[in-house]
Amino acid sequence: MFNKIIKRAHRKSGKVTFPETSTNGHQFYEVVVKHASRSSTFDSEPEPQSTAATPVNQTAIESLPPLKEVAAADRPALFLRKIQQCCSICDFSNSLKFIVEKEIKRQTLYELVDVIQSSSFPFSEFQEELIGMVSVNIFRCLPPASHENTATETVDPEDDDTYMDPSWAHLQLVYEILMRYIVSPETDIKIAKRYVDHVFVLKLMDLFDSEDQREREYLKTILHRIYGKFMVHRPFIRKAINNIFYRFIFETQRHNGISELLEIMASIINGFALPMKEEHKLFLIRALIPLHKPKCVSAYHQNLSYCVVQFVEKDGRLADPVIKGMLKYWPVTNCHKEVLFLGELEEVLESTQPPEFVRCMASLFRQIGRCLNSPHFQVAERALYLWNNEHIISLVAQNRSAILPIIFDALENNMKSHWNRAVHGLTANVRKMFQEMDAELFEECQKNYLEKEARATEVEEKRELTWKQLEAVAAQAVVSDEMVLVN
Repeated sequence: MFNKIIKRAHRKSGKVTFPETSTNGHQFYEVVVKHASRSSTFDSEPEPQSTAATPVNQTAIESLPPLKEVAAADRPALFLRKIQQCCSICDFSNSLKFIVEKEIKRQTLYELVDVIQSSSFPFSEFQEELIGMVSVNIFRCLPPASHENTATETVDPEDDDTYMDPSWAHLQLVYEILMRYIVSPETDIKIAKRYVDHVFVLKLMDLFDSEDQREREYLKTILHRIYGKFMVHRPFIRKAINNIFYRFIFETQRHNGISELLEIMASIINGFALPMKEEHKLFLIRALIPLHKPKCVSAYHQNLSYCVVQFVEKDGRLADPVIKGMLKYWPVTNCHKEVLFLGELEEVLESTQPPEFVRCMASLFRQIGRCLNSPHFQVAERALYLWNNEHIISLVAQNRSAILPIIFDALENNMKSHWNRAVHGLTANVRKMFQEMDAELFEECQKNYLEKEARATEVEEKRELTWKQLEAVAAQAVVSDEMVLVN
């Protein structure tokens, strides 16, 4: 427990710098707080401090009357005071410290959520202050990740517990305010994009590395709404997600929000128009396919598989590069990953047409043959289940003369020596299926297999004979103390 407290106390902060102005000439709104990510996503010039930033902890938290209880003329000033009051950051390291102030701020945040949701007060004049308050609260230094050991290399078992942010009572309401602001019909996009700009979106995306699952769920919903409502941000969001994936794949292989980002991308991919742009195809080849490489792929594989299959469903010509890409990153020693890959492969093959199947079937079924002979029964079983899919059986039947010779040896080896009864039974069914499909081809493959086995037996016998001769010569040399020379 002591080590865990020490880890939480060592806060790590990264800094991201951005250009001073956006492409449309508006000055970026920047909050004077440290960036919310452990590592920066982009590298650029140092950023100047914005005069629009809201000072932190300078407004005392005091009880203010509800908006509905004051005169209409006084509501704008009171609304602004409530926003400024919510800019004060409470200390949650001690739950008993400033307990009254925390409750006042929570009630104030709750009232702001209600005001924006019900549209009972025109908040459009205070958009800059509102986004400033949101930024001050959510853009913060994330605590050290559970895998980062600051004092010792020994893993603390308590770090396996799900992380719960102690300030969530306030953060949740701030995220609710942001979400209601984004979806509100009173939010004018032309004005809102001055504050919900590229800087804001990028910092929002860096928060996806939070270990708190609740925060990532809010971020996922909010970023998806921003993508849908702010069309000007769409290319930038796709590029930023791309860069997060690149950094995860080729540098860190550690990120808590890959699954949520893939879920957002799945919705985006679903809206791609045909013919598909080259940018989107490159995203598939350079980002989605390499995402199969990390060891932790099981944490996000379901969403990754859905994204990949959507590409193949939209454009059948992408099946060939997808299958070859999966074969490139096929796991060698991780049986759990192999089972996941085989499941995804079946989904891809369901959307694959014969011309694309022919291009990759040789290398594909060589890998499937290796899976059939896997000593791990779940891998072998999952590979044999491919023959339960009618579309795959149809593709195999059309190309049986090329496929059966590739996997026949694997089927026969399973029948002879696989230890698992279920695998043995499934292999017999597949073998029978091929025999009924083309008896003549099956007999030819069986004849070739027997000849190959006979040659292998002959080679083995010659090897054994050679070793026996060497042993006999060595035994004679020991008796006569002579040196043995092997020609």
